[in-house]
Amino acid sequence: MNSNSQAGPAIEQIAIELAGVNLSLGQGAARVHILKDIDINIGAGEAVGLVGPSGSGKSTLLMVMAGLERPDTGTVTVAGEDLGALDEDALARFRGRQVGIVFQSFHLIPTMTALENVAVPLELAGIVDAQARAREELATMGLANRSAHYPAQLSGGEQQRVAIARALVHAPRLVLADEPTGNLDSVTAAAILDLFRRMANQGTTVVIATHEADIARVIDRRIEISDGTIQRQITQIV
Repeated sequence: MNSNSQAGPAIEQIAIELAGVNLSLGQGAARVHILKDIDINIGAGEAVGLVGPSGSGKSTLLMVMAGLERPDTGTVTVAGEDLGALDEDALARFRGRQVGIVFQSFHLIPTMTALENVAVPLELAGIVDAQARAREELATMGLANRSAHYPAQLSGGEQQRVAIARALVHAPRLVLADEPTGNLDSVTAAAILDLFRRMANQGTTVVIATHEADIARVIDRRIEISDGTIQRQITQIV
């Protein structure tokens, strides 16, 4: 580690900027203030870990970055787009072009094979060789022989790798991953983290929400979150 600051390091090209973000979820007396006065700048090609215990707000923060949750106050700018100015259709198109999301609960389509699940974002974008590219991505994840299987026929770790393949197949500029190694064995988890590191080295911005300590070796910066607030930011030596 070579620095420790609340504001984070100086960044030449900003990929994600959150300013004054607050978000509450629920209704009436059950409404809970999840994110509190969040200010974050993340650079293009930076690999960042959002680290904190369950319930700290890190998964919700990822959803805000993806435009899947809209904050009550503040601004969210991703790849130069003010997400607050986009309607739901425009947000969906933006995500389809720019963002790859790895959900903690996979969100695979149960009636589609692994190959079909991975091909979906390419087909929605009108890519003609969608299935060929999806097959290549599955092979990269070590799932070449599982492409014709449905999610229910796959283990949790295999489903996770299918979800990661789907998030990466369209070569997004931004990858948001929620506990991406939680269902993987240690060898596969290390390989996935190394893949994210290589992507960042090639210019993709990677944000990983996790409670795992071993993520330190593949990230540029660790942002520690507790009770919906940023506690500190630590620049790592990778």
